[in-house]
Amino acid sequence: MGRQMTEMLKGTLEGIVLALLTGKPAYGYEITTLLRDRGFADIAEGTVYALLVRTEQKGLVDVEKRPSEKGPPRKVYTLNTQGDEYLKEFWTTWSFLAERLEQLRDEGN
Repeated sequence: MGRQMTEMLKGTLEGIVLALLTGKPAYGYEITTLLRDRGFADIAEGTVYALLVRTEQKGLVDVEKRPSEKGPPRKVYTLNTQGDEYLKEFWTTWSFLAERLEQLRDEGN
């Protein structure tokens, strides 16, 4: 992954992860797998786990420990009401930025 992509992802990965949690709780490794399935192959598990800690600290997700078939209980993350509001704001901001970037690109052609 190029430096520019890495920098852009830093600002959007939180919203992307929250979007993945819409309607479906998931645990850390599962979230990493969902990201990879959607083309974000270079995102490290450690990055996802650190982001999940931050979203928990911000109160954007609810966390429940569930038994695991392999090893210790898993922390399962669920988008809560505050996280849903945050995600709505993220999409509004994303739409605004995407429209402006498209305008800039079109002006350059």
